[in-house]
Amino acid sequence: MDSLQLLSNIRNIPLVSSRIVEGFLTGNYRSLFRGPGLEFDEVREYSEGDDIRTIDWNVTSRMGAPYVKTFREEREMAMILMIDVSSSLQTGSGTYSKADIAAIVSAILAHSAVHNNDRVGAVFFSDRIEKWVPPMKGHGHLMSLINDIASIEAKGHGSDLALAAACVQQSVKRRGICIVVSDFRIAPSFRHMSMLSRKHDLIAIKVVDPMEIKHPKSGFMEVRDVESGEVSKSFGFSPRYRESYQDFWDKEHIFWQRECRRRGIGSMVINTEDDPARELLSFFERRKRR
Repeated sequence: MDSLQLLSNIRNIPLVSSRIVEGFLTGNYRSLFRGPGLEFDEVREYSEGDDIRTIDWNVTSRMGAPYVKTFREEREMAMILMIDVSSSLQTGSGTYSKADIAAIVSAILAHSAVHNNDRVGAVFFSDRIEKWVPPMKGHGHLMSLINDIASIEAKGHGSDLALAAACVQQSVKRRGICIVVSDFRIAPSFRHMSMLSRKHDLIAIKVVDPMEIKHPKSGFMEVRDVESGEVSKSFGFSPRYRESYQDFWDKEHIFWQRECRRRGIGSMVINTEDDPARELLSFFERRKRR
């Protein structure tokens, strides 16, 4: 999917209605995220009721009277998109692959940040860091980022979310918003995600395909893992096999949801048959009500 097609998909195709996209972009964007934090404003004399934890002891000792630090909310936020471009996202059983949906979701989020005059950047990762895009503002930067989202070709095959999390930790010093867009067909990385969520507002968006939820009724097949190259046998004609398959992925998903919830990570799931904009809008509306 090239950048022009991606932009066209966001605005025109039935999968993503422009009305819903505009509704998301012009909504109460900042209320959807935990603020990036507070920045120092000034020092003033202590007043009754001030929190004693804000006393500036250096100034107090010099002036001979208590002074407190005051803070204000940072007006500027930075959104970092952590976009999985590993081989498993290239698969899909319908019109759109998981990579297509991930690209549309990422582009909508990038558009929302720039529309609200915030900086947006991205780390594209497979089993290595494919590309780091520092957070910046502006329409030109947005178009460049969307082109990257649409056209990047990964050199790696697997997926290393821990490496991507470490890249963000080292590169982004101030509190911001981190959104992971992945199918999470990866080695457990919750420890690294927990570390990231302590500093940033972290949201995990899981992209899934119907065949990953329910195995089709089919004959004997050999199935190859596109990342590891391992080949396994599929017995889709067997009800017991299909039940076992669905049970395995149901349990995997329950574990993923539970760990996200336990670690304070926002989470949502988008199916390749869903309208990404509608699902994003629904998720953030639920988030705003909490």
